Amino acid sequence: MCGIAGIIGSNARNYQEEIQKMTDSLIHRGPDSSHHEFYDNAALGHRRLSIIDLSENGKQPMFSNTKNECIVLNGEIYGYQDIKKHYGEYPYHGSSDTEVILAMYQRKQENLIHDLPGMFAFAIWDNQKQQLFCARDRFGEKPFYYAIGKNNEFIFASEIKAILASGLIQPKVSSEALSHYLQYGYVSSSQSIYSNIFTLPPAHQLIWKDGNFTISRYYSLPAKDRVIGLSDAKEEFLYLLKNAVKKQLIADVEVGSFLSGGLDSSSVVALVDEFLPHQTTISFGYDHKDNELKYAKEIADKYKTNHIEVHEQKSDLVSSLLKISPFFDEPFADASFIPHYEICRAAKKNLTVVLSGDVGDELFGGYHFYTVENKLKKHFSYKNIIAQFGLKLYQQLKPTSFLTQKNMEFSSIMDFHLNDVRNAFNKKERNLLGVSSDYLQTYSFTPNPDSLNDIMRVDLENYVPANMMVKSDRMAMANSLEVRTPFLDLDFAEFCIQLPDQLKLNDNNDKIILREAMGSYWTETIRNRHKQGFGLGVKSWFEEDNLMNFSNDLLKDPNHKVFNYIDFKAAQNFLDKDERHWNLLQLALWADNNKSVL
Repeated sequence: MCGIAGIIGSNARNYQEEIQKMTDSLIHRGPDSSHHEFYDNAALGHRRLSIIDLSENGKQPMFSNTKNECIVLNGEIYGYQDIKKHYGEYPYHGSSDTEVILAMYQRKQENLIHDLPGMFAFAIWDNQKQQLFCARDRFGEKPFYYAIGKNNEFIFASEIKAILASGLIQPKVSSEALSHYLQYGYVSSSQSIYSNIFTLPPAHQLIWKDGNFTISRYYSLPAKDRVIGLSDAKEEFLYLLKNAVKKQLIADVEVGSFLSGGLDSSSVVALVDEFLPHQTTISFGYDHKDNELKYAKEIADKYKTNHIEVHEQKSDLVSSLLKISPFFDEPFADASFIPHYEICRAAKKNLTVVLSGDVGDELFGGYHFYTVENKLKKHFSYKNIIAQFGLKLYQQLKPTSFLTQKNMEFSSIMDFHLNDVRNAFNKKERNLLGVSSDYLQTYSFTPNPDSLNDIMRVDLENYVPANMMVKSDRMAMANSLEVRTPFLDLDFAEFCIQLPDQLKLNDNNDKIILREAMGSYWTETIRNRHKQGFGLGVKSWFEEDNLMNFSNDLLKDPNHKVFNYIDFKAAQNFLDKDERHWNLLQLALWADNNKSVL
């Protein structure tokens, strides 16, 4: 895994100092080496974490055989050896996956993107065309940010901090992004926290030429469900998942696996065992009675892995926040980033590449609220105007059920999902904080408000890239570790997305397809498990005096930078040691980390 950076503009060789500062800021993404290449109008930089072709032949920026093209890539192209066979006319210099993209570009130009699998963010400078071609992977596993500098330079990088390090832009906070953060606890996958620094959305490409750039979507999620029975689905599921795992084990360094003891990670570990016996597995557990270490050990013992347990170190939570939060560059309130950082830190002591069981919940219907939404839709009051009218009168006499209340409050299960699930501040509360802007996420399909599968598709285009993949990428890269996600293999993910929702969940069970296809690979205890969160909740953290003192220092000070963006008096009403309090604390911490540029 790596960090990429570039400045496109006239007399680009004059930007040697700026490009150096940009790549220096990304050293955590690639500690093994740093390189820069220059054309008259393009400066490209790269930080390398060596994983495939560890020799000098794998270094970047990488020139093509003609020197006309030069690429910087962050990511992995899974199955690149098979792709390489189709481009045999290209005179390969080394054995890296990066060079395969150059071969594809020479034959197909920008159309290569439709045939490129994997997780990636890359930029190719074509000197003859005087054109930059950039693209980001379909599910947003790898980041790509860009901005226009004060001299009309086009600046891009893997992280916002690198763009700021160039000194070519003064950032401005986006009120729309701030609103999205307050509502959900993360910034949308289609924008950044700054109005003048942008993110290339997942599944999009960007072409810069003659001082202008165009952005277009090159991939859309499959929007229709398949008609398929359980028996056929089990067989195809297992075949595709085995193939996904096999492709993601390719590396010139050891590959290990995260193992939580949940259904998803247990499945990945079980299938890795078929190709890589005695793999290294890593588990993290807080020292409380409900931790998952005992489940992880069951699977580790079953597959005789080299198992490493990481126990919570009862360290100063504030010190952890101060150390970890700067890696995000944007406000980020998913509290599981702290244990995620710790397990990545432990993994790096033994490994450079780790497989993860992320995104199983969105693909197989694993979240509790999906089951709730399924019940809401089946409830007699769902979209029943007459029933709801009667229930409104009835509830004046007696309390009604949770399902009844939510069906009266929200127009559809999609409305409930977007405006109740994982929400911190509602519209009224955001207005009280002085943030009245709204950001409407766009999708590659037209969501059906009554479709459970479309709710999962929405999560794949919003929550997954903006929260899960941000957390995975930043926490792994903070420790110079590459994390791969087999469930996001294109063929496997597309198959799961199109499965009818009754093969994913019903009133009594979740992850039906996974349980049916993988159950024989697990222990009996694992087979009977349901989802468990990663770590303790923030309410228990706020019981610690040091965190409350830290919160008071930031959120009780009306002169703090954060109150340039939210109302101080209104904020005091939300400091109740809950998720909203945590949301505001992370916002204030972000403002504190970036006070030199805000």
